[in-house]
Amino acid sequence: MIFDVDGRGADIFPTVYALWKVPTLLPSFVLKGGEVSRYIIGGADLMFPGIGIPPEGLPSFSVGEAWSVKVPGNAYPIAVGATYMSSAEASKAGLRGKALRITHYYRDTLWESAEGRYIPNEGFLEDIVVEDPAHFAASQTTETPESKALNSLEHIQQGSGNGGDVYVQDGAELDPDDETKVQPNDKNEPSEQVAKDLEELKVADNIEEEASSGKGQSASMTVEEVDTLLDKCLLQALHTTVKDKDLPMPGSTLWSNHILACRPPGITLDIKKSSHKKLSKWLQAKSSHGLISAKEDKHRKEVMLLAVNRGNPDYQAFKPEKKKAVLTEAPDTTQSDVARSQMQLEVIELWKSTTHVNSILEAVGANPNQFYTALEATDIVFSYVEKEKLVKPDNKSMIVLNATLCDALYKGTVKKGSMYPTEIHKKDLGPMFLSRMQSNHRVTRGNESVVRKGGLKTIQIMTERRQGNKKVTKVSGIESFLIDADALASELQKKFACSTSVAELPGKKGQNEVLVQGGVLEDLARHLVQQYGIPKKYIEVLDKTKK
Repeated sequence: MIFDVDGRGADIFPTVYALWKVPTLLPSFVLKGGEVSRYIIGGADLMFPGIGIPPEGLPSFSVGEAWSVKVPGNAYPIAVGATYMSSAEASKAGLRGKALRITHYYRDTLWESAEGRYIPNEGFLEDIVVEDPAHFAASQTTETPESKALNSLEHIQQGSGNGGDVYVQDGAELDPDDETKVQPNDKNEPSEQVAKDLEELKVADNIEEEASSGKGQSASMTVEEVDTLLDKCLLQALHTTVKDKDLPMPGSTLWSNHILACRPPGITLDIKKSSHKKLSKWLQAKSSHGLISAKEDKHRKEVMLLAVNRGNPDYQAFKPEKKKAVLTEAPDTTQSDVARSQMQLEVIELWKSTTHVNSILEAVGANPNQFYTALEATDIVFSYVEKEKLVKPDNKSMIVLNATLCDALYKGTVKKGSMYPTEIHKKDLGPMFLSRMQSNHRVTRGNESVVRKGGLKTIQIMTERRQGNKKVTKVSGIESFLIDADALASELQKKFACSTSVAELPGKKGQNEVLVQGGVLEDLARHLVQQYGIPKKYIEVLDKTKK
């Protein structure tokens, strides 16, 4: 239930199991969304850009305070740690940098060491934590005395100046309307005493079951109605937000980012109230009906959405609802066009003449110092063939090799004592001629363009483990595509809400490596393809964390 970080008794924290028993034991930072949790439970520290700041502003805290981390819509913390800086220092820093040094999180080694390990609700998945469906059902039920106590206690912690402890009078019922029974703790009592006082509230262990059972719900739906609503939300998502380029997609991502976003306002969507009971069974049922293609991933241990059958009768018969347009100021088309032009990438393979083929270019009046595309270079050698009339009369697909063309293609490649070829097939002439030229490539991004010798080097993305179970992702080779390492690091810091750094590769001047905290291998590769236009064939990925 509690653990000591260094064995000296100075840094004692509750485990997530303790926080799941008493979710309000510690003040909490709430993430901007469930996607950020992927990096927290991947071993990354919590960054300020990943925190959802409430309308009243950042709560007050000092350096080294114990705080927990929660996902929006899920009452149970996913991690615990100590603050890196005070709230005043964070404001001066513009809410940038590390907010919480994570000491323990869901699915780490400490969590796995428990014999009876469990999860508090179905929002806790293997590699991500999303909103709890029972949370919304509970919001529509009549409050029990236990839920009133939890809500009142959470309100007190959020309202306190330092987000610190609370004091509950012995034997008193926690009444939100009676302020004389609950007072801030000015004596800063030990956390054990607070835990003991909180246990006296007799918080029900089966809050999730009570919430999901729908007791006291003002407007409950039948199983058939829930099934119909689920199908409608799925079809709406498949028509509007689920794109083929995003597939395959984890079922948890489909549920949290697409299906829940398509539910009607004010309506709770709870998979446990359907006839399928579980998300995996529902998706597999839709797959058997031919609407989608879904299959369980043995490594992820969850169902993956592989494809959408857009020719399915149910899909074609469904008419998606149009969202109401929100009036906003028209974007500056000039600025957007400039930004778009800066992101556009053009990669062209080029060839330049060598001493082997100089005679061919000079014979047709081509410039040996110029760069040529593959088509242009091939045209040069065929122009020479036409000029010298080297096409075989009795077989138009064959070309007779004169001394000049034979030397250009084969000089230095034929072993002593062997005979030189006397003819070559037309389909082999172009590739053979290009192999005797110098390979180059030109990369253009916006107004910037550069030509380099050799073939275009690929971008390498690698994920590995450091310091126990923490994952880091490294990307290098981005200079080949005119991507600035510092700018990319800053961009990835905001996108993944984690810390990043840039270091020069040893022995490779001018080439840098961007290091990202957390296992973001696939997301980073997808970002480079979508935002920077890098062709997939130029990206190499390696996951060293897989056994």
